[in-house]
Amino acid sequence: MRIAYVVDVHGHFDAVTAALDAIGPVDALVVGGDLTNVGTSDEVERAVESWRPLAPTLLAVAGNMDSPAIDARLVELGVSIDGRGVVLDGDVGLHGVSASGPTPLDTPHEVTEDDLGRRAAAGHGQVADCRLRIFCPHSPPYATACDRLRSGEPVGSRALRAFVESAQPDLVLCGHIHESRGEDRIGRARIANPGPAFAGRYAVVDVGDGVSLTLH
Repeated sequence: MRIAYVVDVHGHFDAVTAALDAIGPVDALVVGGDLTNVGTSDEVERAVESWRPLAPTLLAVAGNMDSPAIDARLVELGVSIDGRGVVLDGDVGLHGVSASGPTPLDTPHEVTEDDLGRRAAAGHGQVADCRLRIFCPHSPPYATACDRLRSGEPVGSRALRAFVESAQPDLVLCGHIHESRGEDRIGRARIANPGPAFAGRYAVVDVGDGVSLTLH
């Protein structure tokens, strides 16, 4: 099974199509949040409908630059994995978390650390028995190579780090911090932030006996 992952679209909806054109056929497309720059739920609906033909399965979470209304629209459209687990091919579980924790920028979709942790646990509960588990929060776990500002300051989620330390998913796909494209590990869990889709960045996940990842 092949999964395409893009994050931090920020209104450049055609960048998702361009990434899938480059990747070729996939079994699933996951969009990891910040679909818009303070956009509308109608914009997101049009984007989602344009992306549906790109893969048999389309899944998404909202980011902090989206809004609670966009999060709700993703649920209505049947693509949300915020606090929800989806099982693919019978034994590969995906779940996600929308929004971010509090930021100095007062962006539209910020929640408490406790809420991030609650959403992570809720989705995981639906895929915990899967052979392979992929976790897709918009925000990165705290203090990894994937959550650092240009200054080097870590600004990821402590609650999401605690969840990953405990649950040990096979792969964590995140975004949010554009300048922190990279990979890391928390225990055996592999963490990856491919960088923003609007800059042509994306990840490809190949699932077989295990999970392999390539950043592009």
